[in-house]
Amino acid sequence: MKIYTKTGDKGHTSLYGGTKVSKNDVRIEAYGTVDELNACIGIIRSCDIDKKIDENLIEIQKNLFHLGAELATPKDKMYLANGKCRLPKLIENSDIEQLEKWIDAMETQLPALMHFILPGGNLASAHAQLARTVCRRAERRAVGLSDLEEIRGEVVKYLNRLSDYLFVLGRLISHLAKHEEIKWLPNE
Repeated sequence: MKIYTKTGDKGHTSLYGGTKVSKNDVRIEAYGTVDELNACIGIIRSCDIDKKIDENLIEIQKNLFHLGAELATPKDKMYLANGKCRLPKLIENSDIEQLEKWIDAMETQLPALMHFILPGGNLASAHAQLARTVCRRAERRAVGLSDLEEIRGEVVKYLNRLSDYLFVLGRLISHLAKHEEIKWLPNE
């Protein structure tokens, strides 16, 4: 299979199921931002991080591929004639609950958060905070798509919870590396 197909040279692409759309379509923006988020998580994984965190991030990256595939599939193309979903996996509440468990476990290792903090610490924690902001943008794009057509609520919930996970992950990585959190105090 060649990496280039030339089919998008005129600014159009095909969604899963065959529908052609402009490359600046809101749906393309939504799943494209999820793809960008996945790449950001790959950068975190390329840093020196805990093995268990890396395993969790791999699971998240796989879920993001499933989530992106769902965003790339119009609702009328989601199911085959026999009623079976054409996608191998949909994000479910259990995936959201898993993120919550990981957040809760990480928070037990951290001091209570009393102020806004400046993103930073080491490279891995800074990249986790950057990934958080990309995740928030992906969430906004998914909400924008949901304003135009129905998408499952689990998609937005997963992205919302994932941004929380990435925030706490950034704090944990910084904490484990013994970097002091720099508070943002509005009166300074």
